[in-house]
Amino acid sequence: MNKLITSVLLCASVLASEIVLAQEYPNKPIKVVVPYTPGGSVDNTCRLMTNQLQKQLGQPVVVENKPGASGMIGSLEVMRAAPDGYTLLCHASSQVYMPLVVKRKTYDAEKDFTSIAQIGYVPLVVVTYPKFEAHDLKGLVTLAQKSPGKYTWSTSGLGTSSHLSEEMLNRGLTMNMEIISYKGAVPQLTDVMGGHVTAAISPMPGVSGFIRSGHLKALAVTSDKRLDAMPDIPTVSESGLPGFEMYSWYGLWGPANLPESVVNKLSTEVAIALRNKAVKDRMGELDFEPSTATQAQFEKIVKDEIAKIGAVAREANISLD
Repeated sequence: MNKLITSVLLCASVLASEIVLAQEYPNKPIKVVVPYTPGGSVDNTCRLMTNQLQKQLGQPVVVENKPGASGMIGSLEVMRAAPDGYTLLCHASSQVYMPLVVKRKTYDAEKDFTSIAQIGYVPLVVVTYPKFEAHDLKGLVTLAQKSPGKYTWSTSGLGTSSHLSEEMLNRGLTMNMEIISYKGAVPQLTDVMGGHVTAAISPMPGVSGFIRSGHLKALAVTSDKRLDAMPDIPTVSESGLPGFEMYSWYGLWGPANLPESVVNKLSTEVAIALRNKAVKDRMGELDFEPSTATQAQFEKIVKDEIAKIGAVAREANISLD
């Protein structure tokens, strides 16, 4: 009987704590870790979201950039944080992909994190510097096949959608271009613009402005059809790799065991933010498709992506030290 009473009191205490937490959260600033350098597509998208969340929550939502190790430094910081909702991770799909392609144990994207909300997804663009002699992906493939070892890819980080796309194009189109890794999209694209590396595959939000200004030249897009914003640019599928399709998607995570009340609060507020006209308009300018997934659906997306990309990594023999 005493054990029963103790169990009931414990459950009541936990429930009461959850109710108080739900009523009070948030009552102090929230830190959102972005595991890449400022100015890239992940950083830009996350800041757009956090600026709106700050207005809705009535508390500061502060972005901290923690680049390094292809996003793992920032991810691991959040994984080790207290599960109270005050340290969050805003990351791209590489949060899920990275553990699938590295040899050493890093983290489990399902077990070590709480999936809160999917923000949305974007196509990627194959870009090069303006004076490069090829004007489309077919031209780059021809040059790469004629001169093995001469041309290079840059990626914002290993295990990212950028990196995986480059690996798949290398294999599928027999390009065999060396892939050079950077700590984020800004240094990655800066070296492409300067002609220090030949090309990159990068999410639309990070390259659209440079394409419009003439600092980068678009060769192909990774979507299943041509983009309204760039109707003259062919898809990768049209360029010699039928059926190819790759998107970069973005989400919000917390440490494992985040209280359900906090998860519900944050996922609800993200959904409200994604319906905000100013946010939707800005995302539309970047060909960014806001997500309508519920928190439960986002958990399933993470699970499905692990299965899908894990299979791709095994088939392409992508394994990183």
